[in-house]
Amino acid sequence: MRRLLGLLLLCLWPLGSLSAGEVLLVGAEDQPGIRSFVAALDARRSHDQVRFQTVAELPRPGQLKADIRLVLLDGVALDWRMTEAAGPPALALRVSRVQAEQRLGKARPVFLSLLWSDPPPARQLRLTRYLLPQARRVGVLYGEHSRFLLDELRLAASPLGLEIVAQDWPDPRDSRPLQHLLGSSDVLLGIDDPHLYNSTTAKNVLLSSYGRQMALIGPSAGFVRAGALASTYSDQDDWLTVLDRLLDQAPAHWPRSLYPEHFGVSGNQQVARALGLEPIDPKAAALALAEGEPTP
Repeated sequence: MRRLLGLLLLCLWPLGSLSAGEVLLVGAEDQPGIRSFVAALDARRSHDQVRFQTVAELPRPGQLKADIRLVLLDGVALDWRMTEAAGPPALALRVSRVQAEQRLGKARPVFLSLLWSDPPPARQLRLTRYLLPQARRVGVLYGEHSRFLLDELRLAASPLGLEIVAQDWPDPRDSRPLQHLLGSSDVLLGIDDPHLYNSTTAKNVLLSSYGRQMALIGPSAGFVRAGALASTYSDQDDWLTVLDRLLDQAPAHWPRSLYPEHFGVSGNQQVARALGLEPIDPKAAALALAEGEPTP
């Protein structure tokens, strides 16, 4: 019996170590937020060796061990991994669709899986429909690197009975395109284009839209704190859940790109009151939107 038990343990031993390995998180610099994220991932994956290194501490990607699972935490890490095709596959976090368009263009290397940081356009449109059921014309400002999202927005808007009113804004210092768009829209939907929505333009966009009693949806939870009405977002726990699941898979099975399936809704109650809207229930809104999510 003892010999049989020993043989059984010997046969099962390799199975327990199949998913174990080294997970290397890479970023521009060591920060408290990064340490917290690495520690949280390490707690979830006690069978793996989880560690963080800055780009400056690492050799070229091709000099790393092939079985390391790379997690890129910012644009600097992404640029480092893109310096050569050789090297282990990588999961890239904190990269928006617009940032990827700027950095990569149409290229989507096979060694790279992009986990999008910006809210999915279709989800943002469903939030718009949920909070503002009377709105029909959705105003969208776009720039050189966000123009490509317009077709996707139009495709997602049509089943919801919404119309995308698009306006090019080549120079955010010129308010005329913004004013023109506000005059022909019922609601403004912000897309995560840092050229258009940033700390410099925020005051102008928010004051101009609310001067016309018009809500801004998005482009991020940060903008909600600044004065946008609402946005969907995925927090650290949502991203850890995605990472934990993907790291259990062989890199060959990683998707080329992915939005996290778990998300929440952030709402600005003060703005809702100022616009004469009902208070926003974030949990109820998230549940309603989840029912409209595409099934895998």
